[in-house]
Amino acid sequence: MSARTALITGGTSGIGKATAEILHNRGYRVAVTGQRPESVARAREELPDDVLVLRADARSLADTDTVVSEVGARFGSLTTLFLNAGVSRPMTLDTGDEAGYDEVFAVNTKGVFFTLVKALPLLSDGASVIVTVGIGATRSLTGNSVTAGSHAAMLGMIPTLALELAPRGIRVNAVSPGFTDTPMTRTSLRAQSDDVAATMAAMAEKNPLGRLAVPEDIAGTVAFLASDDAAYITGQELVVSGGAGMTL
Repeated sequence: MSARTALITGGTSGIGKATAEILHNRGYRVAVTGQRPESVARAREELPDDVLVLRADARSLADTDTVVSEVGARFGSLTTLFLNAGVSRPMTLDTGDEAGYDEVFAVNTKGVFFTLVKALPLLSDGASVIVTVGIGATRSLTGNSVTAGSHAAMLGMIPTLALELAPRGIRVNAVSPGFTDTPMTRTSLRAQSDDVAATMAAMAEKNPLGRLAVPEDIAGTVAFLASDDAAYITGQELVVSGGAGMTL
């Protein structure tokens, strides 16, 4: 493959934005999507001028059609698809509601799956598809059952999707961050704690490496999975958590 191109959903902040910056610095032509107007506006100001920034709701298949059309018109094809758009809605059996449940699965499962479906005609043979999952999909965390379930559904699809796309040399892998200092993490914690900074500091102390991840930690792993160095890796989950979840 010659010119490298990437579409990053959920790419206007946090992990997605950091990945856009790394890939752009490595010579990729990059497009990102975001849902919140303020995040989209900030990305247009802060990302390089030639990065295509599109507003799209990951729940909307019509929005996805528009994104795929615009990316196709700009790039022609894709060598990397980073399916990173996601939401986290803490809820327990006592606090869960249907609207919240439906939103989480609409973004984290349905949105991811159908973005891949609709972007498939743009994917070059030998392309790389990376899906953000998260260690919560396989580890217990109070109030995280619905978000975990939505990500676990995608994680369960990864091996089969990898087999389906293997004849074209397209690799499909998951990256699973641990707690990462992103706007979404802080928003999620704000719903559970009056002192987000103290909560994050306590979480960092419990991590085997003594800190939380920053977006660049995850972005570097995504860039690896997108590169030729990962040309023989498919159907796998790479956990980037600083060792979180290994202790008893």
